[in-house]
Amino acid sequence: MTVFSTPEYDGHEHVAFGHDEETGLRAIIAIHNSNLGPGVGGCRMWPYPDDTAALRDALRLSRGMTYKSALAGLPFGGGKSVIIGDARAEKTPALMRAMGRFVESLGGRYVAAEDIGMTVADMDEMATVTEHVTGTSTTSGNPSPYTAYGVMRGIEAAIEHRLAHNDGMAGVRVAIQGLGAVGFDLARRLHEQGAKLHVADINKDAVQRAVDTFGAIPVDTQNIHAAAVDVFAPCALGAVINDKTIGELGAQIVAGSANNQLAEDRHGKALAARGVLYAPDYVINAGGIIEIAHGKSFGGDHDDSKIYAHLDTIHDTLTEIFERAETEGTATNMVADTMAEERFRTPA
Repeated sequence: MTVFSTPEYDGHEHVAFGHDEETGLRAIIAIHNSNLGPGVGGCRMWPYPDDTAALRDALRLSRGMTYKSALAGLPFGGGKSVIIGDARAEKTPALMRAMGRFVESLGGRYVAAEDIGMTVADMDEMATVTEHVTGTSTTSGNPSPYTAYGVMRGIEAAIEHRLAHNDGMAGVRVAIQGLGAVGFDLARRLHEQGAKLHVADINKDAVQRAVDTFGAIPVDTQNIHAAAVDVFAPCALGAVINDKTIGELGAQIVAGSANNQLAEDRHGKALAARGVLYAPDYVINAGGIIEIAHGKSFGGDHDDSKIYAHLDTIHDTLTEIFERAETEGTATNMVADTMAEERFRTPA
């Protein structure tokens, strides 16, 4: 399989493969579209089963970043990088510097940020050899709270539209799949607003912490999508909305932080046919990239008041998407794609 025949290839501008013999680095950088600006997106380290899986992930995620930044009103294109390896066992400072040199070789066409398997310390290490990195300890903060806040605002937009619930989150039942940094902070925010939580995670300690702290109801990871709630919030890995789970959903709304929640685009139509309102993932989870855009890497001052004002626009963008989808009789993911493409298809 070549890059051009890979199903996830979508006219990507640039795909680079990097290898460093000394550290064992094997990495891919994909730039989807740069009409609005440089390709900005996370650097992910994951033990992919093979090179093809890594390539497909880089292509899919970089495309998503193009759409995400466009609808968030940011001067960025879409980029993503993946490092093939187990972050817990194979990551070293030398490997991070090798990745930094790989990023530097593209001359600023791609700017790396933190993603799964990476930390702020890792971004700091990369920054010793390239300036084309953000999410460091000196340029911005931990993006998770900002992402969680944006997701909460998106959930508010969804319950207002579908449930005619204009009283905040009081009494709204939310099932959160995944209690990582974003999922747990989302749980905290929802609990503070009076939501009733159901939670699931492969980390049993995180589940117990949510039970003890928020009074959450624990649910098995295999069945959380079927919980009888108002909102299902996927906050783990992608493809959770698929042929099997759609028929089992217990919620009227799907709105969470995970990337690539739909296994295939057609599943957006399937959700609409079932009367389930879907908040397109790259719209609702844009908080991290919004926070980064206000950081020092891009000339900002990381003013929280400006960041949160920008995050609040996620609510308004989703409301527009929901209304357009209803008026046009189509799926919300299709409307979101159209709106994003209107912004980035024509070069600035």
